Amino acid sequence: MASDGDEAQAGVAGKVTCAAWIRRPGGGPAVSSSRSLLVVYGRGATASSPPLLDLLAFDTRPCELASEPLLRVVMGEKGADADTPRAIAVHPAGDEFVCATAKGCRLFKLVYDDFCINLISSDSPPLQSVGPQRCLAFSTDGTKFAIGGENGHLRIFHWPNLSVLLDEPKAHKSFRDMDISLDSAFLVSTSTDGSARIWKIDEGAPLVNLTRSSDERIECCRFSRDGKKPFLFCTLVKGNDIVTMVLNISNWKRIGYKRLLRKPISTLSVSLDGKYLALGSRDGDCCVADVQKMQVSHLMKKVHLGSPISSIEFCPTERIVISTSHQWGAEITKLNVPADWRVWQIWLVFLSLFVTSAILFYTFFKHTNLV
Repeated sequence: MASDGDEAQAGVAGKVTCAAWIRRPGGGPAVSSSRSLLVVYGRGATASSPPLLDLLAFDTRPCELASEPLLRVVMGEKGADADTPRAIAVHPAGDEFVCATAKGCRLFKLVYDDFCINLISSDSPPLQSVGPQRCLAFSTDGTKFAIGGENGHLRIFHWPNLSVLLDEPKAHKSFRDMDISLDSAFLVSTSTDGSARIWKIDEGAPLVNLTRSSDERIECCRFSRDGKKPFLFCTLVKGNDIVTMVLNISNWKRIGYKRLLRKPISTLSVSLDGKYLALGSRDGDCCVADVQKMQVSHLMKKVHLGSPISSIEFCPTERIVISTSHQWGAEITKLNVPADWRVWQIWLVFLSLFVTSAILFYTFFKHTNLV
């Protein structure tokens, strides 16, 4: 239930405009491992329904989303586009998220009880009247939060007190994409004019503009996440050629290029463990590439039937992605990639090797005559 009185029994809910995974903190006896995930949907307004937020349970075993939301929150009036959710950023702890609308950003806190979940809308004056934002990003450690506006205004806050680390009204002409490095030291941002900049977060200042030729456009950007190889991935458009380029973050020089999806890219994402890179195209196709090999591991054609994919987000615990488009809403796809080894599986292998060695040792000495 929503504790701020914003629950709604609306008519036909609007299409999903944005979506995000939420990993429940802790777990506890009331939360099984297969039901430890939630999905939050932002829905647009219709003639009979206001803009909404839906919170739904996700079961990893059958890879299914619950048919009915755990709770539903009204964001505005019926037929009003101003309050339609545009983007959602979830704090890594899983206990709060920020939702962007045309007016600004709203903060929601999740309160987990043994048998229910409450969603509380919290006042956050530094975020409420910032206007429409194109990009939202939490740092991996949850101590930084950044927003990039349609007007090119960049703001970086310390979380949760929202003290300002950087406030640059003219960071770009208008934001295209944004990401924070794994160590929370850098922020990369790209503009609708094809430029890209690196910002030093703690110093609250720009560090470097990424080099590009006059006929090149840098569009999407993501930092690596495996903690071993500090790379920056960017999609680069040069004429009719579309590639994914890799840069070394020690000197911001280009290391190489790879043609992965071979068509105009609308969005880019990296899995939380850094092993996979997802690209969504402007005609509704997706691909997932192995970062180590930089080869496509899973190709999804016409996931959104010709509509540009607006976002792709990897599931925090499973090889599953959720993708959204303005025309078709949200789609959840289970990836056809090698499964990760679980801790119990590794210990099972060690135990099997130990038992096998013990049997061989016993058999050898039983049938060997020692002089």
